[in-house]
Parts: sequence; structure tokens; C-alpha cells
Amino acid sequence: MNKETPALEKTIIILILIAVSAFSIYIGRYLFTFINEPETFRDWIASFGVYSPLAYITVTILQIMIPLIPGEPMEMIAGYAFGSFKGTMLCILAESLGSFVVLFLVRRYGKRIVEIFFEKEKIDSLSFLRSSDKRILLFAVIFIMPGTPKDLLCYFAGLTDIETAVLIPLISLGRFPSIITSTLAGDHLGDQRYILAMIYIFAAGLLSMIGILIYHHIQKKRDL
Repeated sequence: MNKETPALEKTIIILILIAVSAFSIYIGRYLFTFINEPETFRDWIASFGVYSPLAYITVTILQIMIPLIPGEPMEMIAGYAFGSFKGTMLCILAESLGSFVVLFLVRRYGKRIVEIFFEKEKIDSLSFLRSSDKRILLFAVIFIMPGTPKDLLCYFAGLTDIETAVLIPLISLGRFPSIITSTLAGDHLGDQRYILAMIYIFAAGLLSMIGILIYHHIQKKRDL
């Protein structure tokens, strides 16, 4: 049994790496299309017909599991393709499902699977979220701030002793500020209301800068 487990883990790691490569090639083409030909991208999403929301949810779950592409472009795509309200709902659903899968995998296979995507130093920089008596509050505060490394935080969450039933609502609600600004920007881009879109993009960027500063302050304070 002990001999089979490492072999199974190696197989899973190889499959994940293959998925990373395939996903990067596949979705990378369409993200490039979104930037250069947004109407063409919207048509591609619409080509799935009634299954277009399912197609978006599937791709977003993969994005959460394979954190090579930032989440903000995917959120903006949702607003562009489905409108701000429906896009926001799809984002929350998809990112919650993706986070649940990530938590399950990390709790099953441990730190090894986290180290596939993140350097050891970055993982260790969040060690205070495991040892602090206020780890749930700290995790909630850090996760809700735009600009913080949510993919890393999501993977690291699986290494803590915080219950999954607590983490999923925290992660889902914590993504909301980023989701709403991105989907609104995407929606306005789709309607060619470029000034409003730029306002939301600027607001998202400003909030992200503030979030990053607060995040580094918390890290520095906890390292002292």
C-alpha cells in the first residue's frame, strides 16, 4: 500500500502538469482574442448556446485549479459576455466550486501539490495563517482585499486547520470586491461605455494597490 501511494501521487502530478500545458495553450488563444477582438470572443462564448454558462464555469474552475492566469481577466470576460449581474453570479459559483476542488486536493495530498505551483518561500510567507490565534479573522481580512495573491491563499488554506465549511464562505465572499469591479468593467466594455469601464478598471487597480500595501504590512508585522 505504501509503495502504491507515491506512484499514484506521481501519476497525479504528471496529469496536472499535462493539464497545465494544455489549458495554457487552449485558453491562452481566447484570452488573446478577447484583448484584440472582444466581439469575436463574445461570439465564441455564445457559440456554446445554452451551455455557454457551463463552458465559462468549467474554464474558470480550471483557472482556479491551475493558477497560471490571473483571475481578473476571467472575471472581466464574464461581465463582457454575460453582463454584470449574471457574470457576477457565474463568477461566484465557478470560483467557489474551483476553491472547493483546490481545498479537497490540498487536504488529500498536502504541501506537495501546493509546491507544484508556488515556490516554497511564498508558501512559508503565509505560515502565520496557521499559527496565529486570530487566523480565521486574518484570513478573512487578507482574502477580501483586492490585490492579494488569492490563488496562493486558496491553496494555502488547505494546509491550515480551518474547517472547509468555514473556508468556502470566506473565500466566496472574499472574492466579491474583485469580481464586482471586474464584471462591471467587462459589462461596460461590451456596451462600448469606455469611460465607465475605465473608471471601474482604475478603481480596481487603486484598490489592488491599497490591498497589496496592507497585505505586505500584515506580513511584515507578523514576521517581527
